[in-house]
This record gives sequence, structure tokens and C-alpha cells, in this order.
Amino acid sequence: MMIKILLLILLCSNNAIAQQQARKSGSPIDHLPANITMVTQFGERADFSPNNQQIAFMAKSFGDAMLYDIGTKKITCLTCSVPGAVFLRVMHLSNGDYILIGPEKFENINISRRRDNELWYLKNQKGSKPVKIGIHMSEGMAISKRSLKIAFSQLHDHVAEIPEGASRLIVADLDLSDSIPKLVNQKVVYESPDRNCTIEAQDFYDNDSKMTFTCYEPNGFASVMGIDLKTMAVNNFSQKPGSYNECEGIIPGGKYSLVEADRQCDWLGGKRGSGNIDIWKLKLDGTGKDFIRVTNFNDYEGFKSSNPVVSTDGKYMAFQLANTKDPAGVGYGILLYRFSR
Repeated sequence: MMIKILLLILLCSNNAIAQQQARKSGSPIDHLPANITMVTQFGERADFSPNNQQIAFMAKSFGDAMLYDIGTKKITCLTCSVPGAVFLRVMHLSNGDYILIGPEKFENINISRRRDNELWYLKNQKGSKPVKIGIHMSEGMAISKRSLKIAFSQLHDHVAEIPEGASRLIVADLDLSDSIPKLVNQKVVYESPDRNCTIEAQDFYDNDSKMTFTCYEPNGFASVMGIDLKTMAVNNFSQKPGSYNECEGIIPGGKYSLVEADRQCDWLGGKRGSGNIDIWKLKLDGTGKDFIRVTNFNDYEGFKSSNPVVSTDGKYMAFQLANTKDPAGVGYGILLYRFSR
């Protein structure tokens, strides 16, 4: 009997080892399912236009903002008239104009992405130039699909009064009534006192009464969070300590969010964190149990999928091909995912 038990333990151990070595060679691009199409061979950080006819994206980190027309498949440059553009993100406002995020000039990756990161406004009109809004902020931001409401986070690097290691989440309205855009009605809605939760804003939902944000945690982990902007109640939606869960595009209706997650490491192995991620769908009910995998790029050695956004009609997701060894946000082409109906 003892021999049988030992053999069973050895068999289970060998199966576990086999699972840890399950990643495939080759590229996921050579094995795309029928509902996924690669629409650009370069670029990162996609964002749908309000009418879902275009996808704005970055040519590269610290580079130019581009625009892909889904109907004509034509790519145009939004910021090529700006000498030495070093933007990191481009996002649509509800009126069709753009928000750009990035430093005024490039110094180095860490300082330019962290300390010098700021907001710019770009009118959707030929010949328009980016205009500074006058706010420095951390990483990305939330932009309403129905109004000019925005949200962003700040660190000590951006505002001296914020203690070192702390972060805060701010909601504001973008006022375009004058020639120079400005933020009004700024309100701090959530604060983290230390690095146990470094905040990044993500998406508004439920008629802008709620929003999702990510808490970046020690050891490279992260949790999907949500805040009710009426009651200020905060929930941890992912409920998975010791893993990476970064909320991304929200699915219309506000019941689900797309998430960059490393949960496939449970059976594929590899280091947890923002390197080995794929796109998952999480129900925002606070249990963390309804979590469904959407892409399988991390099944292939060295690859991941990231930065998903959802069209306002809920028909498509745009996301990017990425490499597990690159910094977060770096991409090598935009893909279009068609949801089944």
C-alpha cells in the first residue's frame, strides 16, 4: 500500500512539473481564432472613438499618437506636426476630441514616465496642436463615455503635499469653454497612505456614479478595486491576494471589467506579475469568483496580450500584442476581438 501511495505522489508531482512546462513555442499571431484580427503591425494602448469607427493608439512609448479607421483601414498620425513628440497615451473624450498623456520632453524612462507625466488636450481638428492642461499625474486615467468628467491619480512626485509612498484619486470636470482648457470641480475621492496600494484610475460606469481603479501592491501584485462616488464605499473586486489583477476596459452595462491577470500561472508556471498576463473578464460583484479567460497569448513562451478596451456598443475589444520581458504598456500591434452575440 505504501508503495502505491508513493507512486501516486510521484505521478502527481510529475504532472505538476509537466504543467509548469506547458507553454508553447512559436507565436500566438500564427494561431489566432476566427474572432481575432490583427489590424496594425505596430503600436500600443488602443482606444475606441465615441462612434466606434476609429481606434486611436500610440505608435510607441514616448512617441506619436495615431488613428486607425476601421472601415477604410487607413492609418493617420495625430501628432506628427509636433516635433519630437514623446506621448505615452492617447484617449478619446466624449465629444470626439483627445486627451494626450506624457511628458513635455524625454529625459529618461523612469523620470519621464513618472515625475513628468502630464495631461494635454488635442482638438479633433486638422492642424490642432496639443495644449497643456497644467496637471501632472500618475500613469493612465479614467474618461467618461458620456460627459467631460475625468479621474486620475497623483503621487508625491506630482504634488509635494502628498507624503512619500502615498497616492490619491481625483475626480474632475474638463472645462473647454475658454481657449485654454482647465479642470474644475476637482475632488479627492480616495487616498492611500502608503505603497500597500498605489492607485491608478481606470473607468467610470453606472452613469458615472462609480469607477474602477487598480491598487498596485508590493512584490509586483495588483488588485481590481471599485469606488461608489456617492457613498465613497470601496470594494476589492478581484479578491485574489498574491496575484496580479489590473483592471482595464469596462464592458458596457458596468457588470464586467476586462482585467490583465496572471492567473494562468497557476497551471503554466512562470513569475507572477505584469510580465505573464493575459486578458480576463471579471464580474464586478465583489466575490472574485466569476473570472473568465478571454485571450491565450501567454500560452506561448515570451508573449502576452494587454491593454484591452471595449467599444461603446460592446461588440469589439481592441488590445495589443506584447512581450513578457518588456515594460508594461509596450506593444507590437493592435488586434480587434469580436465578441460573440
